[in-house]
Parts: sequence; structure tokens; C-alpha cells
Amino acid sequence: MKVRRTRSQEQILQILKGLNHPISAQDLYVELRQQQHTMGLATVYRALEGLKLEGAVQVRTLSSGESLYSLPQEDRHHLTCLQCGESIAIDECPVHELETQLHSAHRFRIFYHTLEFFGLCPQCQSQPSTSPS
Repeated sequence: MKVRRTRSQEQILQILKGLNHPISAQDLYVELRQQQHTMGLATVYRALEGLKLEGAVQVRTLSSGESLYSLPQEDRHHLTCLQCGESIAIDECPVHELETQLHSAHRFRIFYHTLEFFGLCPQCQSQPSTSPS
């Protein structure tokens, strides 16, 4: 089945294809403007939502609440520090078998998955606490 996309969705996909890193909707909006595409920020969000629902883009939400968008790629998993925001990619993936089981058991169409661990990196652990006693 051929997916019908809007012109805005196609323009966004072209930008994402040229990037080798995830990007926020706001930064994507700036990039589109720099490439002379006249598209409002609300249109960027609507287009990203449609692309997300068809599995054409993946979303990673940071501990700050900011969402980063990219083309679907191999599974990406991270250790993310809640204090400094550093994010360390990890290669191990303990959920591939679970994904297959969930698909079989629930007939759920899985586009991708993410695995995030949140805590404190070694550098932030060694800093004195700034919270009041």
C-alpha cells in the first residue's frame, strides 16, 4: 500500500535524510526556514505526528521533556544523566526477543523501540549535592 504524504511531510523527510543525528521540532523548523521552505511551526509538529504514526520517523523523549526526531534506525538505547543531561549510547539490547513475543501474542505492529535508563553519571555522582538538607 502506497503511503500518501503531504508536501510538508516530504520536505521534513528530506531534511532528516540529510542529518546524521536526531533533531527537535524547533530546530527542524529553523533548518526548513534556512532552506527557504515556508512552513509554520504548527505544520512541522502536525507533519511529524503523521510521520510518527506511519512509522516513518522515530521519537526519543529526553529527561527534559524535549522530543528528538530521526529516521528509524537500528535500536538506540541510552544511559541519560538527570543532572547534566549527558546521554551515553549502549549497544546491548535485552528486548529484541520480547518485541517478537509481543508482536506474536498481541498482533501489535511494532515500528521501533527505545530503552532509556535515567540516573547520574560518574561525574555528577562525585559532585556535592546542591539540594537543601
